[in-house]
Amino acid sequence: MHAPTLLAAAIDAAEKACAEILNVYHSSDFQAEAKGDNSPLTLADRKAHQAITAILQASSTYPILSEEGQAIPYAQRKDWDYFWMVDPLDGTKEFIKRNDEFTVNIALIHQERPVLGVVAVPVTGDVFYAAEGQGAFVKRNGAVVSLPRRPTPDLHQPGLRVVASRSHMSPETEAFMERLTAPELVSAGSSLKFMLLAEGKADVYPRYAPTMEWDTAAADAIVREIGLVVRSQELGGGVKAGMERPLRYNKENLLNPSFLVC
Repeated sequence: MHAPTLLAAAIDAAEKACAEILNVYHSSDFQAEAKGDNSPLTLADRKAHQAITAILQASSTYPILSEEGQAIPYAQRKDWDYFWMVDPLDGTKEFIKRNDEFTVNIALIHQERPVLGVVAVPVTGDVFYAAEGQGAFVKRNGAVVSLPRRPTPDLHQPGLRVVASRSHMSPETEAFMERLTAPELVSAGSSLKFMLLAEGKADVYPRYAPTMEWDTAAADAIVREIGLVVRSQELGGGVKAGMERPLRYNKENLLNPSFLVC
């Protein structure tokens, strides 16, 4: 693996996908609807997927596991050493609502962990990226800014900023927040939830609603590089940080367990 070359390819792929999504998003005949064969959402997904796979396939021989791609049996993928994990349009509800909070997610997985990640935001043009051991960065308005490492927060500290949905907070999230002291609620769609932590705009992100591996892999690679961990809570979701193990990728069941980012 040559990380700089692969990272450059992933960034290029994400930016090309963003352009394809924006062509649909800003089209005059855009209608807010769920996925159908000819819906804007389906079209944006498909065009982004095609743009990403074309670039990634030209840059490496690694297989691609995509949210929009054909399902690949575990018997075939369980022996993969490196592979790409892609969500060409993360935040379908945000896309339909036209609130701009959707992303393109591209990760490189090696032996069950994300070693490279790109999260691109089509509407703003922001591109967050990281490679294992190389730090995390955001490309914004033509400038590249390093994202500083952050200490694991003390979850007993008052006033922690917690990432959660204002409109669809689960009972588990409510219970988590009740165990904190005077928490502040912050919110965003898609992988932008992780990027709130990456930029120091939030402290902790509990997630109890279902997610798939491609929803988290790219953002997971980025927050790992700033010193945070996406901690599986499948063994019990207490408030204490450091008790749970990091998420694993390329499981037989691609559904993530509940997790806590801090």
